Amino acid sequence: MTEKTAPKTTSALSRRSFLSKGALGGTVAAGAALSAPAVLAQAPLVVRMQTSWPASDIWMDFAQQYIDRVEAMSGGRLSIDLLPAGAVVGAFQVMDAVNDGIIDMAHTVPVYWYGKSKAASFFGTGPVFGGSANTMLGWFYQGGGDELYRELTQDILGLNVIGFMGFPMPAQPFGWFKQEVNTAADLQGFKYRTVGLAADLLQSMGMSVAQLPGGEIVPAMERGVIDAFEFNNPSSDLRFGAPDVAKNYYLSSYHQASESFEFIVNQDFFNDLDADLQAILRYGVEAASTANTALAMDQYSNDLLRIRDELGVTVHRTSTDILQAQLEAWDGLIVELEQDEFSKKVLDSQRAWVDKVAYYELMNAPDLALAYEHYFPGKLAI
Repeated sequence: MTEKTAPKTTSALSRRSFLSKGALGGTVAAGAALSAPAVLAQAPLVVRMQTSWPASDIWMDFAQQYIDRVEAMSGGRLSIDLLPAGAVVGAFQVMDAVNDGIIDMAHTVPVYWYGKSKAASFFGTGPVFGGSANTMLGWFYQGGGDELYRELTQDILGLNVIGFMGFPMPAQPFGWFKQEVNTAADLQGFKYRTVGLAADLLQSMGMSVAQLPGGEIVPAMERGVIDAFEFNNPSSDLRFGAPDVAKNYYLSSYHQASESFEFIVNQDFFNDLDADLQAILRYGVEAASTANTALAMDQYSNDLLRIRDELGVTVHRTSTDILQAQLEAWDGLIVELEQDEFSKKVLDSQRAWVDKVAYYELMNAPDLALAYEHYFPGKLAI
């Protein structure tokens, strides 16, 4: 499983050298820097951050919220250059690009480097044991997930990166279908797009799965490469043009029930920063997580109504038959995954966390559907 860290490129070495010597040109320019104008001495360090998202996707807006907070908190000492997928490397290649120092940071999700290790999916879209995305983001920061992530990326895979998680995403819809699917038997033979362990899960349920970046989904539907897909949320799906290629939209699913954004930073780049700038990059993720959540609640709900009311799409709730089949498929997949020692360690950690935390969450949560139906009767189709 272990991969050696790729040698740093010339551009990466130059970047590291620039940072270690200072923005004014290193020791040769040190004397000149003393008499340089203050505005020059405080020129911002430009950080190149590529995402895994098309330029038009709402997730670029979420990345911009992070940038706005980092730049404000740094007092202008950091300036982040936001780049969409493909600007430097492909959507699935950002982990390698950060590792090699080709870019300084990436805004992505762990399942996009699932090809390096299936365990990547545990930090984004692993088995659902009954916890929400909030539950699992709590596991990352309070339940030992961050140390397991460090062990996987640095010790096992030998990657020169550090990573933080932010924005607990609402559970992902089962997605877009050209015809209704009411039972697990209806899924047989569908050519379906998803990523990470969800690909293994749904393939075991009889679907033929293609793992594609978001920007390639609708063209693949139009060409017949796939005939059903999921991405993540109503806003992204609307911007992709999903209502143009399918008219049945299924909400609720266990295939990717608890994902968060991944903010990856080149470790050498991070270590060369002053301690306060390191803290700003790290804790800016937490600030953006709150902002992202608020924006998502507003935009996702607005766009779902537009999809339903203006674009002729029938919005369904995924059937209990399909949801139960997904859980049973997870049971079989977990047995396979636990044959790997590290994967079993992560799954044991997650189960222990969810057993404790979700018990509190579920026992304490009132029936919100009951309250909604009381004030807005007849709207829920569940």
